[in-house]
Amino acid sequence: MSNRAEILKQRYHASVGLPFERVLSESEIAQVLAEEGVSYRQVLYTPMVVLWAWISQVLDEDKSLSNAVKRVTTWLVAAGEEPPSGDTGGYSKARKRLPFSVLPPLLKRSADGLSAQVKPEQLWCGRRVKAYDGTSILMSDTAANQERYPQHRQKEGCGFPIAKVVVWFCVVTGAVLEVAMAPFKTSEWELSRQLYATLSSEDVVVADRAYGTYVDLALVQSRGADGVFRKHQSRKCDFRRGRKLGIGDHLVSWQRPQKCPDSMTREDFEALPTQLEVREVHLLLRRPGFRPTEVILVTTLLDPKVYPKAQLATLYGLRWQATEVNFKHLKTTLKMEMIAAKTPETVEKELWVHLLAYNLLRTLMWHASQQKPVSALRISLQGTRQQLNHFRPELARTHGPGQKCLYDSLLNILSQLLVPLRPNRAEPRVLKRRPKPFPRMQQPRAVLKAKLAA
Repeated sequence: MSNRAEILKQRYHASVGLPFERVLSESEIAQVLAEEGVSYRQVLYTPMVVLWAWISQVLDEDKSLSNAVKRVTTWLVAAGEEPPSGDTGGYSKARKRLPFSVLPPLLKRSADGLSAQVKPEQLWCGRRVKAYDGTSILMSDTAANQERYPQHRQKEGCGFPIAKVVVWFCVVTGAVLEVAMAPFKTSEWELSRQLYATLSSEDVVVADRAYGTYVDLALVQSRGADGVFRKHQSRKCDFRRGRKLGIGDHLVSWQRPQKCPDSMTREDFEALPTQLEVREVHLLLRRPGFRPTEVILVTTLLDPKVYPKAQLATLYGLRWQATEVNFKHLKTTLKMEMIAAKTPETVEKELWVHLLAYNLLRTLMWHASQQKPVSALRISLQGTRQQLNHFRPELARTHGPGQKCLYDSLLNILSQLLVPLRPNRAEPRVLKRRPKPFPRMQQPRAVLKAKLAA
């Protein structure tokens, strides 16, 4: 049995794990498993095999357990070993045995390893930029999931459990850096403010207008970092006041609000400074065929010589790519929008494995961008996933110089899978295909079935 597990580990590491070698090596994974007290038993699905198989499962179009087991059977038969049972029970139980505690450290190591490969000249004004936003995910409608992540404003039995997730992305590489997850009723600000503790003095964070508040700017600055947010809609600004830095650019003093936000404790709120010096920058974004869009940024980057207005405009323009587009990659390309797991523990593992697989693709895209002078963000993530899936069987059975040649060919092909430059592109958010003429579910399934049987 141990020989069969070793064969599978080698196959997975030679295919799925190969792009991770420079940012998350097998030895680092083994170290994390050891630190979390995960021991290897004499079984087919060891923790290492389960981890690689799960990532492979996420990357595949068919994400079913049976498809993952069939891949295991194929590789063992090809190696001359006796095939295991086609039943998915063993693999499913092995996924449950893998503790969640090993996944966040692995995700962080993958992100840190990729960030370490970024050259100083690729940074924004010499600073690391993190963009973040919130989204939601659905999961199977089971009693356990409903208890941990209750559905939102729907009749009992007619909705799905839902969770709120805040994700921080690296603006340069596109990789996932930090994640926070909670029931949907939890405030997005509360989740984001949990992650401020991970900031350092080298960081600049950028987000939409929901975070352009006194509290968020003060919390970010308390960590030694800086923030660039769109001004919150409830705050007024007057460019005739304050210290003028240029046209539509000035410094003002913000006073701490009198009311404590619901997402903070009174003690944390009272610990904030009573006033904060903030830079407000007025931008007018123009697109052919559209009226100019007025945007006001608020930031703690106060020096106009080090951080010119044009650079701030460029930075805020990257926010859309770094959050909205990347969320679409996660939820649509990798199909993370609906997680089929039936228990909240497995849902949480599934989420982190999706993010780990996403970082794997971003690692491949980054390595491919180093082959030719192209931006890693312009390489197609969907094309990368598809091309990797075609190369995986060949990489698994190739060794030595032949494998390196094959991997270099993969990177060369990926460097050519560029998303076309489409400036000022606008598409209506409508569906052409008509939905099926069935009504929405307004009663639990058991009630509807009883009516059919009556």
